[in-house]
Amino acid sequence: MTLEQAPDHIKLAVDLIEILESNDLEIETVVNALEIVIADFKNKQTSSTMA
Repeated sequence: MTLEQAPDHIKLAVDLIEILESNDLEIETVVNALEIVIADFKNKQTSSTMA
């Protein structure tokens, strides 16, 4: 399977990895930021299922 045929969440993950790696950030900084992003999107997901 090529990336073009991959599911959208895989494509997005690859794009995000490329963006984060190209910014030459400390791994701990990236992980901490991603934890915030994950928490935010999980909250949005919970809110949208309750509406």
